[in-house]
Amino acid sequence: MPNHLADATSPYLLQHAGNPVDWQEWGEPAFAEARARDVPILLSVGYAACHWCHVMAHESFEDEQVAAVVNAGFVPVKVDREERPDVDAVYMRATTAMTGQGGWPMTCLLTPDGHAFYCGTYFPRDRFIDLLRAVTEVWRDNRAEVVEGAAGITERLREASRPAGQARTLEESPLGTARLDDALTALVDQADPRHGGFGGAPKFPPSMVLEYLLRHHARTGNPEALDLAEHTCSAMARGGIYDQLAGGFARYSVDAAWVVPHFEKMLADNAQLLRVYLHWYRTTGSALAERVIRETAEFLLRDLRTPEGGFAASLDADTDGEEGLTYVWTPEQLIAALGPEDGARAAAMLGVTEAGTFEGGTSTLRMLDEPPAEWPEWRLRLFEARRLRPQPARDDKVVTSWNGLAIAALAEAGALLEEPSWVAAARQCGELVLTHTTRDGAGRLRLRRASRDGQVGQAWGVADDYGNLAEGVLALHQATGEARWLEVADELLTTALEQFRAPDDSFYDTADDGERLVLRMRGLTDNAEPSGTSALAGALLTFSALTGRRREEAEAALAAGSEVAGQDPRFAGWFLAVAEAAVSGPVQVAVVGDDDIAREMVAVARAATSPGAVLAFDTGAEPTDPGAGNVVAASDPDTGHNRVQSALLTGRGRIDGRSAAYVCRGFVCDLPVVTVEDLRTTLAATTGH
Repeated sequence: MPNHLADATSPYLLQHAGNPVDWQEWGEPAFAEARARDVPILLSVGYAACHWCHVMAHESFEDEQVAAVVNAGFVPVKVDREERPDVDAVYMRATTAMTGQGGWPMTCLLTPDGHAFYCGTYFPRDRFIDLLRAVTEVWRDNRAEVVEGAAGITERLREASRPAGQARTLEESPLGTARLDDALTALVDQADPRHGGFGGAPKFPPSMVLEYLLRHHARTGNPEALDLAEHTCSAMARGGIYDQLAGGFARYSVDAAWVVPHFEKMLADNAQLLRVYLHWYRTTGSALAERVIRETAEFLLRDLRTPEGGFAASLDADTDGEEGLTYVWTPEQLIAALGPEDGARAAAMLGVTEAGTFEGGTSTLRMLDEPPAEWPEWRLRLFEARRLRPQPARDDKVVTSWNGLAIAALAEAGALLEEPSWVAAARQCGELVLTHTTRDGAGRLRLRRASRDGQVGQAWGVADDYGNLAEGVLALHQATGEARWLEVADELLTTALEQFRAPDDSFYDTADDGERLVLRMRGLTDNAEPSGTSALAGALLTFSALTGRRREEAEAALAAGSEVAGQDPRFAGWFLAVAEAAVSGPVQVAVVGDDDIAREMVAVARAATSPGAVLAFDTGAEPTDPGAGNVVAASDPDTGHNRVQSALLTGRGRIDGRSAAYVCRGFVCDLPVVTVEDLRTTLAATTGH
């Protein structure tokens, strides 16, 4: 018989709908049952692409004996961490506090009031049964002590996570130019000089740190920052962590040399890395960077795009219960696909050996040498041969935050590389996410966390949903010139500031009117994606550069992240990247005109490497009223409706009938230029090196 998960929208929860464990979704009914039965909650948190989540499911949650122990002594609750990151954050804090480490699957035992009293991650079957039986006995004999101790743990965690008070301004905080320079010094010390990246195994793609390094180089000209970014980007792109056939990156490498990945492929990782490689390409013109951009965009559009136009959360690490089955090769398989001569050459180039680099004599594919002229044909033939194998499952829920990251990457990449289909995909994704929004009683725009097959999930959006979606629509605004995306960003940021802002100007994960968990967490650490606070800081900064509003709020949010940036820059990558844009100006470019010169000026502006550079362009509307304020309405020539324009276009028009570009800092602009070469020269001078 199915349990209570049969109607869930999460693919991860649906994977457990047939378990003999009587799972429930997170919510008041589960806690009410625990109170009525006077038993603890067994909370299990994971996600669909998680290998060890599958292992524990097969070993324990599909086992009748385990299920009997669980159902008799607990109310079991399953949570998809991607759908409920707020719940995950609370109990991950408890897990790391109790054990010194965290991970998924996360296993927590809670009182009926939600306080954790025992936490861990993966448990083998027999150990899991022993744990459950021991806890059942302790709960029966020493319940009062357990409840009191759990409440005490929660209170200590609450005290540790409470905002300290009003934050300082950016000028008063340590997150200025000295801290940005210090961050580079620390990262150089932590870098792996041989393989790139930071630290040893397992090794994760440091996407936000790479963004900081590229921006730091752009601002200062420091070659060490660029060398460190290029070394890591090149090593990852040539390693087994990158899918040489289909494009896209796996979640992480189990070794220090990027040879063997943990094979799940996540939307958030690939969206961020697509943008990193785009900025590497913009800085250096690297052919390797361009190849990765195009292949990764192709991967997103081919393998993760949903029929509704959104992007799925992930591809699984396992295929038919075997990790890496889809992806690894033997020399014989290459020869079968390419023939004896080409197969042997491909094996040498791709690092496929008889001994193997993975399991059972199989190898991941790496690009050990520069690809020969035949590589595009080989790649296609190998890709087609691989498509005949069993394929990994796809978690096709559309997570708002991660789709915001994808919108930003595809819009920016499509605009810079002149791939209009990428921009169109970003626009369609933005439209889809907006169809799932609602308005509250105060008229504020409110987000849901996720949807699937067009059905909106129950969970409300958290801070990073607002920050990353705002980042995405601001990139879409700059890619298309369409004013509505600036309006959407305005509404998203208004809601975030009114509903999520903490006393120290960081942002809580959940809204003021959201579900009350035992802890109200604040996002201050950049891990796999920007924290809620850094995501909103970045979007606020870009918005302020385009409109002249909310610069103070952006700087206050940045200041809230200064302590983390000082402790370990590896966990403040997006804070540091946004701070680079903040201390650089930012540089603002406005282009007015509708001819080929204007379009070439827009392309030159997009190629500028100044951190946080923003672009506004008007492709034919009359000059706007300079007295109308920072964001002004003008008639849209296509629809006749009013539209919002960036303040950068206010009062700025053509010069003697010629297209013109204005380069500004803080809305104080240089004299307009009317030639592409003059614009290129002016922008080159903005970096100061």
